[in-house]
Amino acid sequence: MDAAQLEFLLERQAVVDTVIRYATGIDMHDWTAYRSCFTDICHFDFSSWNGTPGTDLPADQWVAGVRSVNGNFDATQHISTNHVVTFADGGPRSGRATCVSYMHAQHFFAPETMDSFGRSGDVNFCTLGGYYTNQLVRGDDGWRIANCRLTVTWQTGDRSIFQLARDRTR
Repeated sequence: MDAAQLEFLLERQAVVDTVIRYATGIDMHDWTAYRSCFTDICHFDFSSWNGTPGTDLPADQWVAGVRSVNGNFDATQHISTNHVVTFADGGPRSGRATCVSYMHAQHFFAPETMDSFGRSGDVNFCTLGGYYTNQLVRGDDGWRIANCRLTVTWQTGDRSIFQLARDRTR
């Protein structure tokens, strides 16, 4: 293996690590790690899930919003797989990459929590499947997501539990 191939593999893994840190940060409630995934201003497009057009947001604002919902579930599990990384012309040294990865995101409330909401016996989970298309840039502190697009291709469970999470105070 020559130096260029080694550089490619190392940079590819660093991109994948950033995308995995995104998922792990949410599930572990490590909001500092989650924040470290993004450029200071990032374009977020979750329109396939929420119908709202994509927009540029300060990463701190985005993280606070995700925390105010995902941080209120009893458990979440965001699985990120099948990472396909491509670099802009010039390869890893271009400082620009795209990573497309499958996602499986589970959101869960315990039956006791559903009881506390007055929704005993209701469906207590929502699982989403699809993929992310993340565009990343390399800075002095490593790879960061500059454009994050979620494409939801399927869902099971009850999406109304997201409103329960938004309204929950812990």
